[in-house]
Parts: sequence; C-alpha cells; structure tokens
Amino acid sequence: MRLTFFGATRTVTGSMHLLEANGHRVLLDCGLFQGHRAEMYERNLHFPFDPAEIDAVILSHAHIDHSGNLPNLVKQGFRGNIWATPATRDLCAAMLRDSGHIQEKDVEYVNKRRARRGEPPVEPLYTLQDATNTLPYFISLGYNRPFTVVPGVRATFLDVGHILGSAMILLEVTEGKRKHRLLFSGDIGRKGLAILRDPTPAQPADLIIMESTYGSRRHETPDQARATLRRVVNETFRCRGKVIIPSFAVGRTQEIVYALHQLTLAHKIPSLPVFVDSPLAVNVTEIFRLHPECYDEETLRFLTEHQTQDPFGFYRLRYIRDVEQSKELNFLRDSAVIISASGMCEAGRILHHLKNNIEDPSNTILFVGFQAENTLGRRLVDGWTRVRIFGEEYEVRARIEKIDGYSAHADRDELLEWVRPALRQGSPRIALVHGELESAQVLAEALRGEGVQAVSIPERGDFVDLG
Repeated sequence: MRLTFFGATRTVTGSMHLLEANGHRVLLDCGLFQGHRAEMYERNLHFPFDPAEIDAVILSHAHIDHSGNLPNLVKQGFRGNIWATPATRDLCAAMLRDSGHIQEKDVEYVNKRRARRGEPPVEPLYTLQDATNTLPYFISLGYNRPFTVVPGVRATFLDVGHILGSAMILLEVTEGKRKHRLLFSGDIGRKGLAILRDPTPAQPADLIIMESTYGSRRHETPDQARATLRRVVNETFRCRGKVIIPSFAVGRTQEIVYALHQLTLAHKIPSLPVFVDSPLAVNVTEIFRLHPECYDEETLRFLTEHQTQDPFGFYRLRYIRDVEQSKELNFLRDSAVIISASGMCEAGRILHHLKNNIEDPSNTILFVGFQAENTLGRRLVDGWTRVRIFGEEYEVRARIEKIDGYSAHADRDELLEWVRPALRQGSPRIALVHGELESAQVLAEALRGEGVQAVSIPERGDFVDLG
C-alpha cells in the first residue's frame, strides 16, 4: 500500500493525495492550486497521473482548494465515484459551477485587455459546463457510516467541524492478511465557533495525514474576534467609510453574517446596511438552511428562541446576485459593510470592490481568513503599499485589518488537542500537509514533544509505503 502526496505539500492549496492498494487508485481530495496565474494554470491543468486510471475520489469538504479541480479530472477521463457527505455534495453543486463561471468571466475580462495589447487570448482552466458534467459522479453518505470505496478499502466520514459537511476520513485498508488504518484530517475545525459542532477527536491510525495551516500560531478566541469586528465596524462608521470583507463564500460568510446579526440585535454596532455581494455566497447560505443536522447546540437554541428570525438574515442585510445591483454598490456613499468573495482576493466580485475602495482612507479592508502566499490578500495583509488589480496598479490608502479568531482552522494548541487521543492509543506516523513550511516545522517539533517518533513534512511527489 502506498500513499503519494501530490498537493497541499508545504503550501495550503491544491489538496490531493493518492492511495494505491489492491491494484486500485483512490484520490483523497482534488483541490485547485492557487498562486501565480501562470503556475496555477499549468499545475492545475496537468495531473501527475492519468485521471482515467483513478478508481474513486473521497472528498474531505467542499472548499475549492480541496474540490476545485474535479471538473478537470472528469474532463480528462475520470469516471469513478466521488464520495462526499450530503452537505459537501450540495455545496460542490454550487461551488464548482461558480468556479467554472468565474474562470470564464475572468478570462473574458483578461482577454479584452490582451486584445488591446495585441496579445493572443487565453482559455479558462475549465468552464461552467465542465463543472456541471462533474456532478453526476457524486455519491453522498452521512457521518459515521462505513462504506466500501474499492475492494479492500473501507472509509468512514467523521465530523471535523471546519465547514458545513466537512469530514476527516478514516480509511481501513486490507491487503491479503495485512490491515492498515489511515486517517486523513482534511481541515480541522475549532471548538466554540458558532453554527457548527466541535471537531471529533482524532482516531487511532497507523498513518495520520494532518493539516498544519496554523501550526505555528495561536488564534484569538471567538469572543475576542467578535470584539474586533465590533471595533472595526464602529471605527469605520465614525469615518463614514465602508468595511470591505473579502470572505470565503462557504462558512466564513455565514459566520460573519451571524455575528453581525447578533451585534445588531444587541445594539453594539450601528444599524448600517450589510451587503453579501456574491452569487455563490447567496446560494451557499440557502444550502446552510437545508442542513440543520450540522448545527451546534448554540445555533439550534437560537433557532428555537428566535423562531421568526433567520440566523443568516436580518432587516439590514441584503443578498445580491444580480451583476447590475453589484455595480450599484460602486456608487454607494454611505457607510456599509460589503462581504464578497473570493476570500484571498484572487477572483470574483471582491476585486471590483477593492479596485473602487482601496484608495480611500476612510474605508477598511477587513480580512477574516487565511491568506496564502502569492495572493493579493496576502500582499495586502503583509503591508504592500501598491498592488495590482486586473493588471492596473493601485495605491493602498484604505486601512487594512485582520481577525484570526474567525478562522475555521484549528491553531497550534487546538491541533495538538485534536491529535492527542490518537497518540494515547498508539504510535502513528504523521505526515503534515496543508501548511506553509514554517508552520509545519513548528507543529512537527511540538508533535515530537508529545512523543511522536515519526513526523514528516512531505514535498510534492513524496510517498509513504505501509507494506
């Protein structure tokens, strides 16, 4: 049995790992790699294996860096099952089609500029139709229900509390008389966050493939995050500015909306307009409403105590799908909160909001999620004073703020707390993925301090043989 690491190695995007056992090939995640445009295109277009030879895919969750290259996999010959939880399948139905649509539109915009410069057009990585063609291959199954992926490989989804429908994947592999247990963490959530349940502790395994996104950091608490959100909104309101929040359409947008709703109900922020300007976020919020089985006790209690109110909607909130309504926000002069995707400012309507607001010092750009290397969001968080948006240079005059406490990723201490139950029941090998090298190195040292003897930080193409 062999496991090869093909994505999210020493970086946080493009999650993809290949399990080979009993003559079958199973892919764990098939995420979109994000970064420099040219590298992103080439890396996502060319798989390091023949997609037609993959027998099945198991998805940990719907975020695009874990599911977003499935349309290419199908386009290039994959015809197996894509296993996912019901909420993950529903989210992917919206998110993959949105990804294809955005890539088509972004390429259309870029090609207009290229044509003016006499340059040849470029093609989108995949289209909306390619994404639609992927959906028939999904099979959904709930948490804690073992299923056979291919002969000799059984899998179980366990709630990991990261986003709606997110799961760690427990794999039980039988080859002849040998049996192995693998645990793929996916992205690990946090205790105490609103809406979703806390993550299930790690299960005993021979090999744990573990995320390390925040392996070197500690987050604010949820209460500190809410206090920072309150401060930023109030300070920007006093300046008569707008709060622009680049936000992931899944999870983060719904959590910020929920927090703004509660702050408004408690009269801790002014009653100012809130716009969710992302067709995907609007669709995803509808999916959130369909899956109360994923909610934690706090959210279920809110629904019981406020039966006439929607936790993802209140009277000052407006969801925007139509592009003309989105353009109208460019002429908004009053204070407001605008939440728009993508969370790392790499595509979508957020780029237009940044272009129109980033040079006004009365405005605030508020980041509420992780910003990967070589993304526009990372440049802004790192303090760049001039950035390029749609090929044009803009001076950064708006205030840049960030909140770590809304992260859906466990921090260093929470990662260690998650894995300890598995350490008490055995001596697993641990491979750290989905983290930049420094974060993974810090977490690896902490794991050695917990008594783990075999910790690795694989590079792309590295593999583990389990006999």
